[in-house]
Formats: sequence, C-alpha cells, structure tokens
Amino acid sequence: MNSTLLLRRCFCCASTAPSSSSLSIKKKPLVFLGSPQVSAKVLDALFNASQSSDSFFEVGYFKFTIAAIVTQPPARQNRGRKVMPSAVAQYALDRGFSNDLIFTPERASELMMTEKLALAKYEWFLANLRALEPELCITAAYGNILSTKFLNIPKQGWYVNLVQRVSTVNIHPSLLPLYRGAAPVQRALQDGVKETGVSLAFTVRALDAGPVLASQRTDVDIDIKAPDLLDFLFDLGVSAVNFFLASKSRSKLLLHELPSILDGTARINAQPQDDSKATLAPKITPEESWLSFDQEAIILHNKVRAFAGWPGTRARVQIVDAANAEENILDLKIITTKVLEVQLPGKKAVNAAAFWNGLRGQKLKIVADKGAAISQV
Repeated sequence: MNSTLLLRRCFCCASTAPSSSSLSIKKKPLVFLGSPQVSAKVLDALFNASQSSDSFFEVGYFKFTIAAIVTQPPARQNRGRKVMPSAVAQYALDRGFSNDLIFTPERASELMMTEKLALAKYEWFLANLRALEPELCITAAYGNILSTKFLNIPKQGWYVNLVQRVSTVNIHPSLLPLYRGAAPVQRALQDGVKETGVSLAFTVRALDAGPVLASQRTDVDIDIKAPDLLDFLFDLGVSAVNFFLASKSRSKLLLHELPSILDGTARINAQPQDDSKATLAPKITPEESWLSFDQEAIILHNKVRAFAGWPGTRARVQIVDAANAEENILDLKIITTKVLEVQLPGKKAVNAAAFWNGLRGQKLKIVADKGAAISQV
C-alpha cells in the first residue's frame, strides 16, 4: 500500500481546517458517493453548504467538509464512445477538487470479488477511505452495492441490531418502503402514481431497507417524464426547496437534517421501515421498451413517460407500398403520446401529422411484439 498517498490524503483533509477567525470550529470530514448528473447537483449543494458562513450549518463547534468522492469509473459515452468520467467526477474536477481524492472502484461489494487483483484494489480503496477518518458517508444514485467493510468505516454510526451498523445516509427518490430498488422513479411513473416523494434513509445491507430519517411528498403531474421528475426529487432531497428557510418550511431532508446526523441525535427520529408494505423497483431493461398497442392508452402513456431518456419506448411497424408490392419494417421511437411524436432511426423526431404525410399513400401496419401485424391504417 502506498503510505505516502495515505499521508497525503490525511493532510489534504486536515488542510481544510477553518481560518484563524474560527479556530474553535473543527470541520467533520464527509465522503460523498454518486455518479450521474442528478448526483452532481447534490454534490454542488453540499459543497456550497460546507463553505457557507451561515450558522445553520454549525453543529455545536463543528462544521463539515467534503473529504473524498466515490463515483463510477470512467466509461464510454455518447456516439463517439469516448471514455469520459462520470458527471460527478467531472463536476468535482471542474470545481477544483483534488483528483487524488476522487475514487472510482470497479466494484463496491466483496460479494462480487472473485479475482485476487480486484480484491486487492478494493482493499486499497477501503484503506484510503479509512485514512481519511470520515464522520459520515452520503450516497445519491451512486450505482454500486456497498460492502459491510465500507459501511463500518464512518465514525458516525450505530447498530440497529446485533449485526447491522448504519453510518451512511442515502437520498432515495421514493416514499420508502415503496419502490425499493434501482428504478424507483421510472416504476412509479409506469404505475401511474399520483403522489411520490423522496426519502432520507440510513443504508443497511438489505436493499433500501434502512431506517428512514425524513421524507418529503409531492404530487405527480400526469405528463411529467422520468428525467424531469428524477431531477426534481433530488433537488427536493438535498435542498428541500430552500435550505435557508428549512426551519420555517418544516422541510426535513438532507441539508436540514445534516446537523442532527452529525451530532448523533438523528438516530432518535429515524423510523424502521414496514417491510410488509415494501414494493420493488427493479432495474429497467432494453427489452421492456417495446410498446404493445393492444393495451389501454393510459398504460402506454405512462410507459412512454416512465422510460423517457433511457431506454425510451419503441414500436415496430410495417410500411406497405401497394403500388410496388414492397414491404419495409421500421422501428419507431415513441417520444410523446398526447401530442404524438415519433422518431425514425437516424432521423429527427416529428409529430404524427408530419410522419403521416411522409407515408405518401403507403399503408402502415403496427407489429405486435415484433411478430405478426395486428392492425392496419
């Protein structure tokens, strides 16, 4: 293990100590875990709060600092397939955060470790985190399972039973115990819910099953799409509209609850989840993106807005030119439903009228389950 790096990281953390004007205040080191753009917004709020002079963020004689960031490794993105850092990593670098303090472990669970090299790298990652002596870890759409060894690192934790220690807080975009899993927003929209929310919960080894510290409810617009709702819920989860007005608005999410988490009193208010009411939100697969037009319109509408962004929704159609006796199969991407927008491969999205005019007298057959045609227009 590189002891020089460990010392360097310890001193980097220590270098965030307050100025001489506030020598009585010691900053508590936090570790943030997240990957996509919505996570970057959470990190931005934490950075801003950690540098705020507002007394709202003082916990006795303590404030906090972001000591390290854990995110997904660089991956190939967009059409050029260029290897790019995660949105969180890129944001942190743009903000001037030390690259040495951005960790990108391939996996974050020893249950997945079978190769000695992978296990050694993961142990190195854990050793570096221990050296920073974090008070607390905060996760927001990180995308990896956290190991027991990881969960035992932060100092601010307690045992909820003989084996389960909680020391990490997660922003989860659902009203737990509803929609536990990888796709809570998408599955909620697919089900057509009229109300959802965001929960602040402690992390345990079971899937999104830790004690809930706070939650915030919100109505769901009938036309809102998953990317927009996800963005809104993470905004709500970190800032609860406006953290400077938190005590007035009675909002109780991350920036409002952070002082009580850091001084240890949050455990008093944390409520265990009722597992009997739990529902699951499994990861969405590309195979689910096909639409079946024998279903009711509201079901199709909900699926289109739930799967917006990725993987999108698709329909397979057959174009029949009776004059030339030609038949072509096309895959359409369905963008919206109430005002129908479709997109042909390699083309721009167009409304239904423009698409219909483009047929120029040809007939359109909708194919069910990529099999036999079921209807003709």
